[in-house]
Amino acid sequence: MSTLFTRLNSAVQKRIAYHRTVAELESLPLDTRLDLDIYTGDIPRIATQAVYGR
Repeated sequence: MSTLFTRLNSAVQKRIAYHRTVAELESLPLDTRLDLDIYTGDIPRIATQAVYGR
């Protein structure tokens, strides 16, 4: 039973980290994002890769 709670907690923490990463990337000024080759449409993919490693 504790494994279930551990996995659930891990999933929740990763989801929080995903949303935080998306928010931080979206809050960057456009010129900074473009300098880093981060386009608005790529933000969800970048956040997914950063948090989930996929």
